[in-house]
Amino acid sequence: MLPNPNDLLPAMASALTQHLNQRQIAEPRFIGIRTGGVWVAQALLAALGRDDALGVLDVSFYRDDFTQNGLHPQVQPSELPFEIEGQHLVLIDDVLMSGRTIRAALNELFDYGRPASVTLVSLLDLGARELPIRPDVVGACLSLAANERVKLSGPTPLTLELQTLAN
Repeated sequence: MLPNPNDLLPAMASALTQHLNQRQIAEPRFIGIRTGGVWVAQALLAALGRDDALGVLDVSFYRDDFTQNGLHPQVQPSELPFEIEGQHLVLIDDVLMSGRTIRAALNELFDYGRPASVTLVSLLDLGARELPIRPDVVGACLSLAANERVKLSGPTPLTLELQTLAN
């Protein structure tokens, strides 16, 4: 049974607030990874009671499997309404699996400048990492079978769906 994303958000907001306070980060810049990460970021900002500008990353061109999978038809430019250089960033994604999307996001962000820090927030951590990337704040950790994936639908309401890949 998959968790309800809306049930995870209050604890994520609390954990993120604690994380930022411990690091004395008063003015973080929030960035969602298109598309699910943007939806989670919007819901998380609402749970935090914040109306900060939200940056949007589309990491399609930065993925290392781009040549294998081709270009997704809905590729859009990234939108970062603030400077990256020297900023404390909160990078938000929906599902952390292999870590390759986060690696691509970090590569893209560093093309815009060198942030002071990057805090990683993920709604779900599937523990199937291929790279040494772990979220600082996570809603829930799940273990799936090799042929299973989780899809986030949204933005309102946010819902999770278990999908089984064909063999």
